[in-house]
Amino acid sequence: MTDMTAALRRWFGRLSATAGLLFVLVALLVAPAGPASAHAVLVSSSPIASAVVPNAPAEVVLTFSESVRKVPGKIRVLAPDGSRADRGEPDFDGGVVTIPVDPAGDRGTYLVSYRVISADSHPVSGAFTYSVGAPSPPPVDTGDDNRADAVVGAAVKVAKYVGYAGLLLLVGPALVLAALWPRRLSRRGPTRLAWTGLGLVVVSTLATLWLQVPYTAGGGVFDVTGEGFSGVLGSMFGAAHLVRLGLLAAAAFLLRPLLAGPVGGTDVVILGILGGAALLTWPLAGHPAASPAPAVSVVVDAVHLGSMAVWLGGLVMLAVFLLRRADERELGAILPIWSRWAALAVSALLLAGVVQALIEVATPSALVGTTYGRLLLGKIGLFVLVIVVAAYSRALVRRRTAAGRPALVRRAIWAELAITAVVLGVTATLVQTTPARTAAADTAGSASGYFSTTLSSSLGSLQVEVDPAERGNNSVHFYAYTPENRPQPVVEWRATAALPSAGIEPIEVPLLPLTDNHVTGEINLPASGEWQLRVTVRTSDIDQATVTATVPVR
Repeated sequence: MTDMTAALRRWFGRLSATAGLLFVLVALLVAPAGPASAHAVLVSSSPIASAVVPNAPAEVVLTFSESVRKVPGKIRVLAPDGSRADRGEPDFDGGVVTIPVDPAGDRGTYLVSYRVISADSHPVSGAFTYSVGAPSPPPVDTGDDNRADAVVGAAVKVAKYVGYAGLLLLVGPALVLAALWPRRLSRRGPTRLAWTGLGLVVVSTLATLWLQVPYTAGGGVFDVTGEGFSGVLGSMFGAAHLVRLGLLAAAAFLLRPLLAGPVGGTDVVILGILGGAALLTWPLAGHPAASPAPAVSVVVDAVHLGSMAVWLGGLVMLAVFLLRRADERELGAILPIWSRWAALAVSALLLAGVVQALIEVATPSALVGTTYGRLLLGKIGLFVLVIVVAAYSRALVRRRTAAGRPALVRRAIWAELAITAVVLGVTATLVQTTPARTAAADTAGSASGYFSTTLSSSLGSLQVEVDPAERGNNSVHFYAYTPENRPQPVVEWRATAALPSAGIEPIEVPLLPLTDNHVTGEINLPASGEWQLRVTVRTSDIDQATVTATVPVR
């Protein structure tokens, strides 16, 4: 009867594993394919930013560099009096968003604010103005904040870190128990560690799904609506996480007998296939699925993640259990095998990392000129340090002194784990950072022509920024400070731009308040030359100051 029960359990476990495989295959086949790049940017609009049109348009069209998805209620067009000018829901067609607006709108300046989701599941937001007939003071958007809460951003990174930690705590015990564990030693400790790892991956997956709603839509941790959650579950991001949960549930049936004792080769193979499929869900929900070479990026990222889990998970098993419990004869047999496995995992990790860097960074300047590139350089430096420590451990194994002096290897392994804990933190930040290729492309046009200066006045100082300080559309930012260099609240801002040498009279710059001491605006500068940017700030009914900056425009 016991044999029949065990056979039924094995049959049910294999059936569940097969169902899990079918589930992931079907999900990957029916899920919509992701576009071929990440972090969409607004490339054009109709009307164009800062334009003055003779008649009110019937629609506002936003064109992004890549396909985007809707965030409910986060695209607005405000009339000069602050009322809503948009009518009905915007239409999304790939990277083109069409917003119907009231064609009988009043004359004056309109504000368009948007928040959408790019192909790699990250939010993209912004705002610009256009005017009908003639410019007027721009309206202020008093709707919900279009930026994600700082707590949510930090929580997303923590959740991803927990998922990575859980993955290595799951893979390490499963691998060592299946191939290297001495029969005489108790499996209780590694088994608990494996179930803890599985639980952490599940908790991380559920938390990431929950946090994705306020992360993309804005708001706090508990600002989650049914509509927002349905939108997340219906996306590629949500599908990948649901598939991961299904695969973990299927793998749990085969994991239980493996943790209890030796199992057949078929179960190990099926468990390995399930694990490989689950690894693919991480890149499918992030940057790799939206890279210029998505198929390559997804596979390479899965290899990178799997190699990390094998290497670090095995190190945890050695440090916590084997080097403490195994005798010298057992360690003499285990350590050479593990050393070869670790060397293979590190080689795969390095190769995958190089391919990832080539795809996500693209140029040497992006490596040092972007946040993503600098984080990657930091990760590389830490990884080199880990390799040095690992080489020391491998030398001990080769000299056959490790089995007789396990304390030396244990200290080296703990050093490796301490450094790689920091590496995992950097990795969790990297996956939430704009890829260097995208960040570099966004700033390439503005890096050389960016203008910034600080002007003094009777009220304090005014910081002026013009980007990219070239012919065409430019963004301006003004920051007011007191004589003590503290933020200076401003009641009213006015700014004009003129090019006397070309006979261009002062052009009013529509300004949008961002904080009480910071405003931004968009202006089209039609010619090159020494533009005169005149800014007036009023801090009270009687306190007012005007400053002028000469901006060289190419």
